[in-house]
Amino acid sequence: MSSSRATPATEESRARRVSKKDQIIALYTSGIGEVEDLAMITGARPSYVANVLQESGLMTGYFDLYTTSAHPMNVYSKFFAKRLGFKDEETARASVEVIDRLYRQFGLARDRAGQHHALVMALTMFDRARWTNKGREAAVFRDWLQARLSEAEAEALQASSQES
Repeated sequence: MSSSRATPATEESRARRVSKKDQIIALYTSGIGEVEDLAMITGARPSYVANVLQESGLMTGYFDLYTTSAHPMNVYSKFFAKRLGFKDEETARASVEVIDRLYRQFGLARDRAGQHHALVMALTMFDRARWTNKGREAAVFRDWLQARLSEAEAEALQASSQES
């Protein structure tokens, strides 16, 4: 008969297990500072490594598709932080309204970097939604992006016809 009780050896091995988070922090504080190296050693994704280090206050300035937008990427990040989502189509539409309003405000101010950041946020939300199988939600962001690209194409055509 086998017993379902834990033996002292299995309890000890469980106590010795180190979480990925603890492993990442220990490796980083021991001198391994490259996100990609830490990811390879721990078998974690670079985004997870970066989030662990940023949440621990050990690193700043790493951004990719999956790092939290709570950490500012640039001066524009604060306008979008904690205001975007894709839980459902209604949330996606509300997010696009935020992105569109800011995109247009930046346009009025001729702030091309701000407009670029708005486009990046829309693309990021599109990718996050589609890669989590939220096709309808992703379409809301895609449609907005396509409309902006069509506007840019029309502006370019108008500018080239004025030069002729």
